[in-house]
Amino acid sequence: MESIYYVISWLCHRNCLHCYDTRFRPYVRDARDAVVGVAVASHAKIIANLPDRMTYRETDEGPELPGRVILSGGEVLLDPIREPVLYPVMDMLCDRYADAGGVRVVVQTTGDLVTEQILDELLEHGLWQISITGMDDFHAGHEGERRLPLVEHLTGMFEAADLVPTGRRHDGTDGRGTSAPVYSMMGANPEEWIGAIWPRGRAWDNELSSATLEDNFCNRWSGGLNFLNHGRIGSEVSIEPGGNVYPCCLKTKAPLGNLTEEPLIDILDSLKGHPAFEALNDGAPERVGLAFGWDEETFIRASETTTPGGAPYRNLCIGCDRFHEQVLGPLIEGLRQERLARRAAGAAA
Repeated sequence: MESIYYVISWLCHRNCLHCYDTRFRPYVRDARDAVVGVAVASHAKIIANLPDRMTYRETDEGPELPGRVILSGGEVLLDPIREPVLYPVMDMLCDRYADAGGVRVVVQTTGDLVTEQILDELLEHGLWQISITGMDDFHAGHEGERRLPLVEHLTGMFEAADLVPTGRRHDGTDGRGTSAPVYSMMGANPEEWIGAIWPRGRAWDNELSSATLEDNFCNRWSGGLNFLNHGRIGSEVSIEPGGNVYPCCLKTKAPLGNLTEEPLIDILDSLKGHPAFEALNDGAPERVGLAFGWDEETFIRASETTTPGGAPYRNLCIGCDRFHEQVLGPLIEGLRQERLARRAAGAAA
């Protein structure tokens, strides 16, 4: 695949208003141990069920290029996660793909926990890109010009370590073809990344999404676009700490499957040809229900809701959520059970 966005832990040192998932937050004592425990217990199984080759081609005749695995949180540099999970995952990825076309390992962080020692350790464990994604007004202490000293400090640190800047994209697409270690800095600013802000998590609770029906998050990077096209440019999926896999970073209401149970490619290939999943793959969520009695007008009506404060709101993600709840969820579970039954039968043969 070109890219896998792997959230290795829900643990974070922040409780940002714009966050797309309420599970990203500080945890203490038993709750922290439980969150860390999920990541510790799952990561090796998840890595084992990633594609045999983490590569992609831009055309049928084009060269095979190494894809990216983006390791994110939460905050992956926190002490309870960094050494028990992050570094082992980086080592596993490098070992798994060393003789299989390679892989580009991206570590995504808000930036304020990066030190020279941690940067050295990341490089020792195979870092290709460090992606600083907290340069926005939503991260406390990073508002406006207050983040400039941190930007200058990080830039000096990265350049002293011979990292090369690679544009503004947090996902590494600006660095295609670059083999030397790179860095990028950006944030959840209106002109970058999540733009109008996804109708998810605390962002939804705090009514920060300004998206309309014209904001099709599915038809862009980090959306469902091309998620089935593994081996080709534009292919990406998102993985949660416990192994649930989704066609987009926003996450549909039901996961496609779980990578602690079965291989990613098996999951994706079982969905090919199904009209709902092909519509998501085309970045056209309004067409997911055409084979199930949901015409586009029905989907648009299902995309209407009100915010927690009672204001009218319309976005295609809302319609996708409702279609998953009412129609697609049972289909996904049925396909999962069929796959698991085939695996069990194969193992018993």
